[in-house]
Amino acid sequence: MHRSIATVCLSGSLEDKLYACADAGFDGVEIFEPDLVVNDRSPEEIRALADRLGLSLDLYQPFRDFEGVTPDLLEENLRRARERFTTMRRLGIGTVLVCSNVGTATVGSDQVAAEQLRRLGDLAASFGIRVAYEALAWGRYVDDYRRSWRIAQLADHEAVGVCLDSFHILSRGHDPAGIEDIPGEKILFVQLADAPDLSMDVLSWSRHHRLFPGEGVWDLGRFVTHLVRAGYTGPLSLEVFNDVFRQTDTVRTAEHALRSLVWLEDRAARLLADDGGAAAHGGAADGGGRASLHRIADVDVPSGYDYVEIKAEDTSGVEVLLDQLGLTFRGQHRTKPVRLWSSGDARIVLNEQHARDLDPHLAGIGFGVADASVAGDRARALAVRAAPRRTQDGEQDLAGFVAPSGLEVFLNDRRDRTQDGEEPAWATEFDRGRTGGAGEITGIDHVNVSHGWDAHDEAVLFYTSVLGLEKPTATEAAGPQGLVRSQVMRTPSGAVRLSLNVAPVGVSHPEHIALACTDVVAVARRARERGLRPVPVPDNYYDDLRARFGLDEATLTLLREHQLMFDRSATGEFWHFYTPRVGRVCFEVVQRVGGYDVYAGDNTPVLLAAQDRLDRGTR
Repeated sequence: MHRSIATVCLSGSLEDKLYACADAGFDGVEIFEPDLVVNDRSPEEIRALADRLGLSLDLYQPFRDFEGVTPDLLEENLRRARERFTTMRRLGIGTVLVCSNVGTATVGSDQVAAEQLRRLGDLAASFGIRVAYEALAWGRYVDDYRRSWRIAQLADHEAVGVCLDSFHILSRGHDPAGIEDIPGEKILFVQLADAPDLSMDVLSWSRHHRLFPGEGVWDLGRFVTHLVRAGYTGPLSLEVFNDVFRQTDTVRTAEHALRSLVWLEDRAARLLADDGGAAAHGGAADGGGRASLHRIADVDVPSGYDYVEIKAEDTSGVEVLLDQLGLTFRGQHRTKPVRLWSSGDARIVLNEQHARDLDPHLAGIGFGVADASVAGDRARALAVRAAPRRTQDGEQDLAGFVAPSGLEVFLNDRRDRTQDGEEPAWATEFDRGRTGGAGEITGIDHVNVSHGWDAHDEAVLFYTSVLGLEKPTATEAAGPQGLVRSQVMRTPSGAVRLSLNVAPVGVSHPEHIALACTDVVAVARRARERGLRPVPVPDNYYDDLRARFGLDEATLTLLREHQLMFDRSATGEFWHFYTPRVGRVCFEVVQRVGGYDVYAGDNTPVLLAAQDRLDRGTR
């Protein structure tokens, strides 16, 4: 299907946006009128640039407050339209977006609106232009796409049809199934946006909080299936008003946007196939005249963690922590300054290669998958940047990709039987260490990843579209330096849990690796015997535990003795403690009891305050 995007989605000049859209792989763009007005190139020059870049100019928008007006104002509106159509002809654009009136409408009659749109259609046709009438969610009289379609029907003009915008339809809770009642040839344009679930006025929601498909709460895949069944074969275009995207790098945002459309086409194609519909590869339409949606390789949901990588010029401080926690040194890589520590299925890779002047930080995560080749094909189809990895003869060549935060993600499907049990095949590249029998620590429970405010939505899309992770509702925790936003991405089984954290601007939020264990008290006791001083927990916290959970004095004494934290849900308990951080990284040791499946969110502010005291104490 033809992939398009409104220039309002991106930062930069109009020329910057056109170059970025072409480089990302879009087929066309919508010209947002203010982008043209502030530009110093003529419409002919913009048209020529788009031609050179291989971009079609698909839509000119918006034309506002036209219908439902008095006769004298109608004439003024037709004068405005004539000027805009002249500009459109210079640009070579054949479709104009006309929004339902929000400001000057005084007549709520469908018949009057239709008659006035018919007049506009006559004028537009004389310029070779079509009128796509859109029901704005906050339109004065017309705020429902079904009513805009009734008006277009009454107008009964070959140049007048409708524009369908997913935000205006879904934000009002309208059923998109009615799209199938509109003839495909009368759907002149489609605009797509996702959104978070917010409780606010719809205009503010629209102007500041739209998201690219796959990042919000709406089922846009199902929305697109209604379009296909209606017979629509025109562009699928993104129109996303978002304060973040209009400040971030133009090229990066364009790539991010195209990824969302590729994901959406694949999602809709699969839904159609499940429903017995057609969704062929390539081409404008399938043999039955339907739009053809491009499918990509199947998602290969990770089966678990292969490893977590920490990188620094000097990782010796991390090794001290790992030894205190009971992990085993498994050896040095035979060709690189990289070491492996493990216990059970918890594998920590310490990398000092190309790390000059770098403090310890989370640099990579490896996941086990069923078929790394298929998973890699999907990532490449989604235009994810490959992560370079230099290998020598006989070493495992893992498929790797760069997440929006810069974290490198590698996929592995090769495992070998060893004396320590089944392990990833790459683990045999480490030698001169000890055998890695499991102690109390059995695996990696979850990993907390920090990134900037400008990367969060892109990161959510990366992990859902590439790896098929789920995205439960985001939470917030209050720290001494502001709110930390957290969203846990996970596999349905919980084998992989990634907590994506957005810290306050200018704050270096620690990242941590949570190690699962069978006996957190034993791990904490051994660690203290080996010199670990865990993050100190204030007595006020334990007093609060007594009030919240009614814990007995023996349990509270045990928790205090080892600086353990505690939580309880309806299905189980959660015991855990934290190490001080080394560089930007710390470790958490966790024990889940029963069916506990959350993350002790009420304990996070306690941790943030304790870490802040430690940081201030070392200045």
